[in-house]
Amino acid sequence: MRYEGENETIMTEVSAKEPLVLFMPSGKRGRFPIGTPVLEAARKLGVYVESVCGGRATCGRCQIEVQEGNFAKHKIVSSLDHISEKGPKEERYEKIRGLPDGRRLSCSALILGDLVVDVPQDTVINAQVVRKAATDRVIERNAAVQLCYVEVDEPDMHKPLGDLDRLKVMLEKDWGWKDLLIAPHLIPQVQSILRKGNWGVTAAIHRDMDSSRPFIASLWPGLKNEAYGIACDIGSTTIAMHLVSLLSGRIVASSGTSNPQIRFGEDLMSRVSYVMMNPDGREAMTKAVREAVNGLIGKVCEEGQVDRHDILDMVFVANPIMHHLFLGIDPTELGQAPFALAVSGALQYWAHELDIDVNRGARLYTLPCIAGHVGADAAGATLSEGPYRQDRMMLLVDVGTNAEIVLGNRQRVVAASSPTGPAFEGAEISSGQRAAPGAIERVRIDAQTLEPKFRVIGVEKWSDEEGFAEAAASVGVTGICGSAIIEVVAEMYLSGIISEDGVVDGTMAEKSPRILQNGRTFSYLLHDGEQRITVTQNDIRAIQLAKSALYAGIKLLMEKQGVDHVDTIRFAGAFGSFIDPKYAMVLGLIPDCDLNEVKAVGNAAGTGALMALLNRDHRREIEKTVNHIEKIETALEPNFQQLFVNAMALPNKVDAFPELAKVVMLPERKVLSDDGGGEGGGRRRRRSRE
Repeated sequence: MRYEGENETIMTEVSAKEPLVLFMPSGKRGRFPIGTPVLEAARKLGVYVESVCGGRATCGRCQIEVQEGNFAKHKIVSSLDHISEKGPKEERYEKIRGLPDGRRLSCSALILGDLVVDVPQDTVINAQVVRKAATDRVIERNAAVQLCYVEVDEPDMHKPLGDLDRLKVMLEKDWGWKDLLIAPHLIPQVQSILRKGNWGVTAAIHRDMDSSRPFIASLWPGLKNEAYGIACDIGSTTIAMHLVSLLSGRIVASSGTSNPQIRFGEDLMSRVSYVMMNPDGREAMTKAVREAVNGLIGKVCEEGQVDRHDILDMVFVANPIMHHLFLGIDPTELGQAPFALAVSGALQYWAHELDIDVNRGARLYTLPCIAGHVGADAAGATLSEGPYRQDRMMLLVDVGTNAEIVLGNRQRVVAASSPTGPAFEGAEISSGQRAAPGAIERVRIDAQTLEPKFRVIGVEKWSDEEGFAEAAASVGVTGICGSAIIEVVAEMYLSGIISEDGVVDGTMAEKSPRILQNGRTFSYLLHDGEQRITVTQNDIRAIQLAKSALYAGIKLLMEKQGVDHVDTIRFAGAFGSFIDPKYAMVLGLIPDCDLNEVKAVGNAAGTGALMALLNRDHRREIEKTVNHIEKIETALEPNFQQLFVNAMALPNKVDAFPELAKVVMLPERKVLSDDGGGEGGGRRRRRSRE
């Protein structure tokens, strides 16, 4: 037999008359004897075609299409005459369940000649891909759970083998599973399930346990044609979740909710302090987050019309403190040097051990943590974006209350965390708020008149457009969310309202009534309505401190890598999705880079969890990768303080931004004293191309 891949050919003795079969879109091909089921050919070539029923033509998951024509490139003439006609089993399935035109069941269809076989990508039953929003990402399916239907021999007085043992015999005979374990809770149920199914049952085999032996996780009478998994990212502010079909890879539902631990503290360290100061603090926070996860599972199951007890596998990512609290581990050691994790490696649990209400046999897997403040969420984002898989130097930044930074390529990857605090999420800002209807999300300031215009979440129009007031009446203008905080400070700098050192220029009050005096400092009036929204000197300082912590951490990693620039930047996290890269660079949040190479990648941590859920090989991949990532502790680096001081300036006191200067006219450089008056340094015009 001969198999041909895209990059290699494996040859053995083969009859020249054996048909050549090409599977699309994978491009895998091979020669097989006449009469070979198409499903068997797919499996031998490693082409993923799902089947639950073991070739009995009852589950309908193995649908394929045969392409007709002369495929000169592949030297194949494919025809419907080269595949067997529908047999009784396939006709029965079509009569009962229906088959789309041109579709066949690959378990019943036999190879009679050369074929080009298409594995459909556009149906729920055969979908092999999960597309991440705004990308064409393909996640190859190799889930930890497989459904296997078998028909078990009835009891025989002459053969005293137990019901469970006969079940195992058939799972080995039909599916090749040897030496199976079984979830203990199922043992008392085996006999009743077998009899209820008239000896036909579907077993869920879980094959990613700590030991090498797979186990029976669940058992149903008759044919069970679907199983589900959960991919979840527990953030300090929000919890995001996907409900996914483990058989097709289809995302059935997605949702999110606020992390209820916020009531114990806005940021991570305040939650650690709460644990230290309250004897029952850890238990209270663990209970709160688990209840939120259970509630979110109920929400996605209701949306997807799925029984939560059909969930058989779960993958979680989280920052180290959320990780520990979710698992019931005291996070106190993470609140003080040397920031020791209780456990850094990947973990496996029975979901019910963590009070998660899903199938009793469901497993829960957590990705490994990279270091004390670079968690499983950073590992998930690293798996998703893969700096270690490429030659170019990639900067991956997840901006939150604690920014996690990964920098590297296939030669070397380094990581660090920076305590940016909650300023970017609206906390510590006088008019700050979370992203919600009524929050200002975009800001522009006219450099000549200093008049602003802005957009509000929930309203399509800009504030200077006709009809804005009427449209905004229902939601109001209530505050500034994170993306707008970055934009308004950057715009204030570009328009000359603030100097490069972040001081509001009080002399500008002569130019515009929007420059307001507040004692010895000044502020900028962004909106004068029912809710008066200003940007104060203290607001700007909070943003400077947050962005300086992040930038100094990035520069430290660049020094460790021995590079003076990065080739590509990826913003991860919910906040990163709404940041305008140009304004992030004007602010000095990130280093200079070609703006075309700066992209938001959404919840990359959640995507990494999704990848690990749908393909257990990704679990081994990230476990191996994390062992080679070098963690840099910023608090121990002697140069961090100087990098931080340099980063307080906009964009930076010493670093040049030539790529940014190609698209933005940067203002004259001026340094002001804290009282906002006078000029404390020479002027230097930096010109750039429009």
